[in-house]
Amino acid sequence: MFPATAEAADKPKCETDFVCPIVETPGDPGHTRPGDGGNSGGSNGETADGGDGGGESDDGGNSRYTCTYTLGDPQPPDDSPLWGADGRKPGVSMYIEDCLDNETGIHDVKNIFTDAPPGGGGGAPVIDPADVAQQAVDKMLLRGPQIGITPKPGGRGVVGLPVYMWTATGPKTYGPNVASASIGPVSVTATARVSKIVWNMGDGTTVTCTTPGTPYRAEYGKRPSPDCGHRYNAPSSTTPTGKYHVTATSTWSIDWQVTGGAQAGQMTEVRESAADITVVEVQVLN
Repeated sequence: MFPATAEAADKPKCETDFVCPIVETPGDPGHTRPGDGGNSGGSNGETADGGDGGGESDDGGNSRYTCTYTLGDPQPPDDSPLWGADGRKPGVSMYIEDCLDNETGIHDVKNIFTDAPPGGGGGAPVIDPADVAQQAVDKMLLRGPQIGITPKPGGRGVVGLPVYMWTATGPKTYGPNVASASIGPVSVTATARVSKIVWNMGDGTTVTCTTPGTPYRAEYGKRPSPDCGHRYNAPSSTTPTGKYHVTATSTWSIDWQVTGGAQAGQMTEVRESAADITVVEVQVLN
């Protein structure tokens, strides 16, 4: 994540505790960090009680430091030495503090342990990586399936003949779709793919397809779809509208990962499309 200082050399490594021990970006030895000597953050098990998160101010009254906080995810195990000799105290969580010195451009980064979100009355933000992931997903402009179906809307199908259902497989309709977003020092990359499409056929039945489906071609004749198909047993004239209202609902499975960090997670999004089709019954004349 970040290079560890000599101060942290004798503490557990990231590989064993999932999160880094106290870490700092090298800076001016005389640099005073916000919270140092105050109550905005503790270390190695110390508990902070809030603090203002605003840091020093220059002569003009403006804050010299810009600090953001990320909730550690995952948190160290309860018995990790990072919490101190007595282990994790009730209500205490680990946050990653990133303070930018607006005069020098130097970032100071360390872990702090607190029983309340840091920042206090100063309003320094606590960044949830899941919120950053959602911003990445919003950039994807995910859509419902681009419906392909036989019979085509505007055409006519026949009772008993195979119905093929499918979708175009572009990034916005099936995936994979990759996007990134950042809030403060937290950058997240998310990857979305459709895991299933549930087709509600309008006749009271549903079909769940875990593939995009196979587009129909004339040479398939009366063969059923190999992966996503249906057959109607009654004409659409039996419905109030005279058509079957078909809906296709995609479930997007999304994996996200914090850039350069251990935090990761999953989420789902749902999108829907619809089409109306006509199915008729063939009358056989003797």
